[in-house]
Amino acid sequence: MDQFKGQPRLPKFAVPKRYDIRLKPDLVAHRFAGSVAVNLDIVAATSFIVLNAAELSVSTDAVSFTNQDSSKVLKPSRVESFENDEILVLEFSEKIPIGLGVLAIRFEGILNDRMKGFYRSTYEHNGEKKTMAVTQFEPADARRCFPCWDEPACKATFKITLDVPAELVALSNMPIVEEITDGNLKTVSYQESPIMSTYLVAVVVGLFDYVEDHTSDGVKVRVYCQVGKANQGKFALDVAVRTLELYKGYFATPYSLPKLDMIAIPDFAAGAMENYGLVTYRETALLYDDQHSAAANKQRVATVVTHELAHQWFGNLVTMEWWTHLWLNEGFATWVSYLATDSLFPEWKIWSQFLHESTEGLRLDGLAESHPIEVEINHACEIDEIFDAISYRKGASVIRMLQSYLGAECFQRSLASYIKRHACSNAKTEDLWAALEEGSGEPVNKLMTSWTKQKGYPVVSVKVNDQKLEFNQSQFLSSGAQGEGHWIVPITLCLGSYDVRKNFLLQTKSETHDVKELLSSQIAEDKGVNCWIKLNVDQAGFYRVKYDELLASRLRYAVEKQLLSASDRFGILDDSYALCMARQESLTSLINLMGSYREEVDYTVLSNLITISHKIERIAADAVPDLLDYFKQFFINLFQYSAEKLGWEPKPGESHQDAMLRGEILTALAVFGHDLTLDEASKRFQAFLEDRNTPLLPPDIRKATYVAVMQRASKSNRLGYDSLLKVYKESDLSQEKTRILGSLASSRDPDLIFEALNFMLSSEVRSQDAVFGLAVTREGRDVAWAWLKENWEHLTKTYGPGFLITRFVSAVVSPFASFEKAKEVEEFFATHAMPFIARTLRQSLERVNINANWVQSVQKENRLADAVKELAYRKY
Repeated sequence: MDQFKGQPRLPKFAVPKRYDIRLKPDLVAHRFAGSVAVNLDIVAATSFIVLNAAELSVSTDAVSFTNQDSSKVLKPSRVESFENDEILVLEFSEKIPIGLGVLAIRFEGILNDRMKGFYRSTYEHNGEKKTMAVTQFEPADARRCFPCWDEPACKATFKITLDVPAELVALSNMPIVEEITDGNLKTVSYQESPIMSTYLVAVVVGLFDYVEDHTSDGVKVRVYCQVGKANQGKFALDVAVRTLELYKGYFATPYSLPKLDMIAIPDFAAGAMENYGLVTYRETALLYDDQHSAAANKQRVATVVTHELAHQWFGNLVTMEWWTHLWLNEGFATWVSYLATDSLFPEWKIWSQFLHESTEGLRLDGLAESHPIEVEINHACEIDEIFDAISYRKGASVIRMLQSYLGAECFQRSLASYIKRHACSNAKTEDLWAALEEGSGEPVNKLMTSWTKQKGYPVVSVKVNDQKLEFNQSQFLSSGAQGEGHWIVPITLCLGSYDVRKNFLLQTKSETHDVKELLSSQIAEDKGVNCWIKLNVDQAGFYRVKYDELLASRLRYAVEKQLLSASDRFGILDDSYALCMARQESLTSLINLMGSYREEVDYTVLSNLITISHKIERIAADAVPDLLDYFKQFFINLFQYSAEKLGWEPKPGESHQDAMLRGEILTALAVFGHDLTLDEASKRFQAFLEDRNTPLLPPDIRKATYVAVMQRASKSNRLGYDSLLKVYKESDLSQEKTRILGSLASSRDPDLIFEALNFMLSSEVRSQDAVFGLAVTREGRDVAWAWLKENWEHLTKTYGPGFLITRFVSAVVSPFASFEKAKEVEEFFATHAMPFIARTLRQSLERVNINANWVQSVQKENRLADAVKELAYRKY
């Protein structure tokens, strides 16, 4: 039997065709019993059947195999579980012949509290604590609910039956065909599903309300949520119905099931999960409350619903062949969710916010410890770590880059034919490239291989030399090190206006292009202010750009005079920040560029400017503490213009983006210590404590107010902290709770931060939500690290293995900025390591070393003090 241990994939002698599953969850004892009958096609005569199972008990007498031709029943001579490999090996004393048969297994398992497999979640109904049973199988946890071939390529049909308490709602992927009640119990049977992968099977049992609607072709759509919250499901319901119609047209294929249920689960590890026909969500990603949700919450619901529904085609109908191709699912669904949201809510201008996605991808992929989009997976426990910014955000960005290169119509036509060709089966990255190549006549496979098979991305340097532009590509690394990579880069550029464009593919290390005809002679003679050159127009490409000093100064001028699109203003800032971190540009020159953005009004650009300011404040505090107050004053000046324009009160008819921006700008001013903002927040918070419905604290500025209150709270002056905890405990809106958790550690007092961190692990906080409280201030770094070490055993028990534990490591370790700290962290994890955090730990340590080098480089800048003092006191 040992030959089956340590293998990444199951042996191929048996192919499952159909599962008949019966489950009986016990919501009081937190256990379940079940049986499964699997129709198998034995493709090679064998004495063994090997399938996945984890944390299930199966006895030898609970297993049999019946040959379809001879009706002979075989009993295994040995049944062995290998927990490390999560497999169940059945050995038979005689060979099972080639042909069809049925494998029957009875089993028992635990309704765990770890938010994976078949698990339990708690909720309150009429003041009483209740338990629901929920499944979460992606990536590899169906095996915790029933023995199965738990690999995406092993597609089969599923017939599910549940035995549950009669008063509860029981849902699965398909509509109910029969419900028989017998006393307190009922047996619910569902239609057999179309062919699908195990990770998409779903079951939910609990007490729920719902709202319902239909698409024009009769698909019944429901949003289920806790009793009493049905109204909060209406927004998501409307988005879902319109999105199904939209995708039916876009993919040229109708939605393939008779119904779609979406359900809010109180304890849920991810944001949402695209189970076929029964999509599960965190409450914050599905429910929207007109009274107490912010504009950002509304946008979150729309983008998550459109993302999950994209998977009903891209993922569920056509499924990746193995987890190496996960990015096909996630990158695509992320990209298309923007397309759908933009179509439903054009006034949100959501595409400009796509830049947040690409920037997150660029930031992670600038690490030497990044990984290629397509990553080898050799054990199920490695899969969780690649649900990251590379698979989702870099994946989405390279799809956007390719779509912009091929053109929207050709891209859509080719996608539709890809979906038709691979419907009800599995596909690899190369299959998508083949369809796009066929539809466009472009060498897509050759173009894209450099972006998916190797990690990282290029920085393209451009300089002017005698009416020619010289281009150079090299791998960009945030550490400033030299990388090896080489890409085929789709270069787009504008010269002095968006009407004067040039596009080409940069295939070699360096190329020179004559731009004489485009520019006449302006550039050489330095006439004309419109002589700027911007590469990577609208940031459609996944690369960074480094300009020579002449071109950079012209772009600074173009930013100041608002001659560039918001996306291009964003790109110039973001590239400059990245180059500064990599020590290829000085902090002095970066803050001078930032000064040009004082009259910026675009939400996405300002949001990134805020993120960058926070990071610089931390680096300055470590590198040049005596200049810190000047930096803060400069940042306050920088955001003053938009703060005054937006004010504290929502304006009638204002844009969605302004509503989101107001909160972010006020939060920034509070964190940089702007007294007027802190005073005003304190007044409004008082009014809110007296009356939770006061118009003085609308949802869009609550987070900002909470952060401001915590800025002044300390162990000796803890009223603000205690009041926030009171609001937390009294609210039953998940969005409000996460707003508060995200603010509690904003104090400047390490003792109070320690108390807030301990609160995150209390029974008052659902374990999925504790990560929101890890955003500690600079003053809290050391205490957060002490807290992590102290609670490490408890954290690994609660969260490991799974992606939530990785969030703890990166949030606590990454903010440090000294080589000594990196060593200390390394020493701790040398004796406390876990395989499922290995990649995250290496990435976090790399960030610490990048910060430490950056600090040293900033200390050597001799013009910095004068520059920041001038900016801090500049009168506009």
